[in-house]
Amino acid sequence: MAALRDKAAVAAGRSMRSEHQTSISIIIPTLNEASHIRQTLEPLQAMRKRGHEILLVDGGSNDKTVDTATPMVDRILHCEAGRAYQMNAGACQAQGSIFWFLHGDTLVQPDMDKKLIAALSASKNPWGRFDILLSGDHYGLRIIETMMNWRSRLTGISTGDQGIFVHRNLFQQVGGFPSIPLMEDIAISTCLKKTSGRPVCLRSKLLTSSRRWESQGVLRTTVLMWRLRLAYALGANPANLAKYYR
Repeated sequence: MAALRDKAAVAAGRSMRSEHQTSISIIIPTLNEASHIRQTLEPLQAMRKRGHEILLVDGGSNDKTVDTATPMVDRILHCEAGRAYQMNAGACQAQGSIFWFLHGDTLVQPDMDKKLIAALSASKNPWGRFDILLSGDHYGLRIIETMMNWRSRLTGISTGDQGIFVHRNLFQQVGGFPSIPLMEDIAISTCLKKTSGRPVCLRSKLLTSSRRWESQGVLRTTVLMWRLRLAYALGANPANLAKYYR
C-alpha cells in the first residue's frame, strides 16, 4: 500500500509539473515568404525541442512558402490574407500558455524563448516585446531602429516587428487583434496597455528585414510610416491607410 501511495504521489507531482510548465505558441503569418521563411524557422527548431510549438498561418502564398515551412513547423493553417486575421486564426488553434507573434522575415536567437519566459516570470506585466535590429547596412537604419526601440519604451506601444508576446488569457480577454488591414499591432498594443499596463521590454534584439526601407528609400519609407501612424492616431480608416501603404 505504501508503495502504491508513493507511486501515486510521484505521478501526481509529474502531472502538476506538466500542467504548470510554461509553453509558447509561436505564431507566424506569411504571404509569399519563400525567400526568408527557412532562415526564420531554423533557429526556432531548438525551441520546438524544448516543447514549444510553431504555427504558420499562410494567407494564400503562390510561391514555395508552405512547402519549405512544412517540415519545420507543427501546424500549417490557411486563411484570408491580412496579418490580423492570420494571427487570430493561429491563436485560435494554439495550445501554449503564451502566444508569441513573429513576422515571416524575422530572425531570432535560439535562446529567446528562455529570455521571454524569464522576463514574464520576473514581471507583473503579462505581455511584452523585444528590441529590434534592422538587417541592412545603411547608416540611416541604425538611427531608425534606435528610435523605434526608444519610442516603444517611451510610449508603451509595440510594433509587430518587435515580436509581441502575451499570455493566452490576456490575449483572449482583449479579443485578440482587431480585424483591421493595417495598424493591428498598434491597436492591440494600445488595448493591452490599457488593460494590464506597459509591456515588458527586452533588450535582446530580433533581426528584422529592412527590405522595404532599402527598396523604397530609407527616408521616404520612414516619412510614410510616420504619416500613416499620425493619420491612424487622428482617426483615419485603416482600410484607406492600407491602400496607401501598399
